[in-house]
Amino acid sequence: MRQLRLTAPAVARDRLDDLLGRHDAHAVRIWDLDDDATCVELSLTNRDIGEFLDDVDELGDVTITMAPQSVLTLVPGRQQAPQDLVDVEPLSPHEVFLAGLQSVGSWTGFLGYAAVAGAVVWIGMQLNSVFLLIAAMLIAPFAGPAMNAALATATGDRRLLGRTLVRYGAAIAVVVGVVAALHALLGTDLPTNTMADTANVSAVAVLLPLVAGAAGALNLMQAERSSLVSGAATGVLVAAALAPPAGLVGMALVIGEWAMVGSGAFLLALQLLGLNLSGALLFRLYGLRPGSARYGRGTSGVSWTALAASVLGLVALVTFQLSSSPTLQRATVQTEVASQITELVVEHPEADLIEVDARFTRADIPGQDTLLAVVHVQPTGDTDLDQLEQRLGAELSAEMTERHDVVALVTVTAIPRP
Repeated sequence: MRQLRLTAPAVARDRLDDLLGRHDAHAVRIWDLDDDATCVELSLTNRDIGEFLDDVDELGDVTITMAPQSVLTLVPGRQQAPQDLVDVEPLSPHEVFLAGLQSVGSWTGFLGYAAVAGAVVWIGMQLNSVFLLIAAMLIAPFAGPAMNAALATATGDRRLLGRTLVRYGAAIAVVVGVVAALHALLGTDLPTNTMADTANVSAVAVLLPLVAGAAGALNLMQAERSSLVSGAATGVLVAAALAPPAGLVGMALVIGEWAMVGSGAFLLALQLLGLNLSGALLFRLYGLRPGSARYGRGTSGVSWTALAASVLGLVALVTFQLSSSPTLQRATVQTEVASQITELVVEHPEADLIEVDARFTRADIPGQDTLLAVVHVQPTGDTDLDQLEQRLGAELSAEMTERHDVVALVTVTAIPRP
């Protein structure tokens, strides 16, 4: 439930009592400020806030203050008190929309957090430290613009959408700029393992922003006492889609790894569109539509245009990705190659599989995508080890090169049986 304080003209006292009764509001106290104004503190269920705020206009000159926290309302002597406490309904679209407007706050703190996040991203990627990348995701201020963009798309609010896109661009530019500056001053000329891992895009990369956007919108719509996941956790999920690619772009620009720059830019565009689409659709599912908020901001034309742009952009990026194998599907190709080599070796009559490792190399060889696979086997009989290594390596190299349009370099190491 939400607690509100309302001030209305004293002459509207009877209409105020009727309004409280219609919306089953629990009046904590009512008092007269003077001969001209009456004040009331009341608690109201989440589902009734929207209609209540619309109906207060009938009272005349009214001011309202609403605390953005859940409250527990206890009415002594009522047997249904436990039922009154179980208010796990989604928040009112009015409240979510107003909270989104309020969150577009100071630029100083926003850009400061973006700069700090960029520094932590660079340290994490330079040291190949996963926990530092997680720390950067906690700091990075991407979740606010992401959810506000989805909110603006759902409600068709052109002003909020424009301001949010500017903040989006500013945050990404600051992160990329800080990472690039630090890498130019303190970094090396070789890509790190974390850079390579981030640049290796999966064919299902689009699922992360779709899930993150839905999770962020769901978290904002849930009442505090019904949410099982903290806002910080969903913020990390949103930042996980954006912080590493932004760091990758900054570092790769400095060392001239243009393929990695392309992968990072592709990921950023994919994440931004995916977050916006899924978040906006979930907001609309919960009732956030053009004109749904108290102040009537937003138009259907802007909302549908923004949704259509997100869908078309996402389809275009995914189509481009699927037609650019293996450049933008390296993570998926690595997994498939390891799986296929495993199947082939298991079926081979002369060798028993021990281990397979397949990955794309960072070697900058023009005109080819180089995939290195290291295979460890044991001979099944008295086969010569050198001959087995050469024969099996050549077979696997030819098969993987043909299947995946890569230059597959397969090294087989035959270990004698004990």
